[in-house]
Amino acid sequence: MLRARHQFRETWTVAAPPEEVAAVLGDLEFYPQWWPQVVAVAALGEDRARVLCRSRLPYTLDLVLTAVTRRAPTLRVDVEGDLVGHVRFDLVEEGLRTRLDFHQDVTVSGWLALASQVGRPALHWNHAQMMRGCREGLAARLG
Repeated sequence: MLRARHQFRETWTVAAPPEEVAAVLGDLEFYPQWWPQVVAVAALGEDRARVLCRSRLPYTLDLVLTAVTRRAPTLRVDVEGDLVGHVRFDLVEEGLRTRLDFHQDVTVSGWLALASQVGRPALHWNHAQMMRGCREGLAARLG
């Protein structure tokens, strides 16, 4: 089966302590309220949720996220569904701010793998738009 691997790394800061940032990022249920590209979340248990994401491209990712760690300094979820792998935020206190180091390492298979090889620049641009929504929404949520 055709597979494609994607790794994403970003760093940014927000004006809040790590514990507050971790509380917001660890509560998937409320993502649609502050992260525009997260269109729906359904709890599947205490540490699992089905999450639908749609950025600029006309496709909605269907994901199941399983929390591995939810406390600062590291938040991590394992990802299944259209993407398989993990997402991690490392939270570093910097005075009155928190630096977020974002790491995503996922694979896609089947037609998504083919599309991601052919349209890799478009998919990476789409991901960048999604993460911009996260940065801006998280900053606004933390106020």
